[in-house]
Amino acid sequence: MLFDEMEKTMKPSTQNEINGNIHEVKGALKSTVGKITNNPVLEAKGKAEHNLGKAEKKLGQIEKVIEK
Repeated sequence: MLFDEMEKTMKPSTQNEINGNIHEVKGALKSTVGKITNNPVLEAKGKAEHNLGKAEKKLGQIEKVIEK
């Protein structure tokens, strides 16, 4: 409940950066698990999510610059 209230008051740029960080970490974890378990599909999905997270985080950073 508290997190929902905080999320409503956050700027979209901050939300993008946080979500980007989350996707980066999840993607890296999936990729690593894919490598360990010799699962190329999971590894590829992890790399894709990691890259999505990087792009989302960069978008948040750009939005912060534009907000100023």
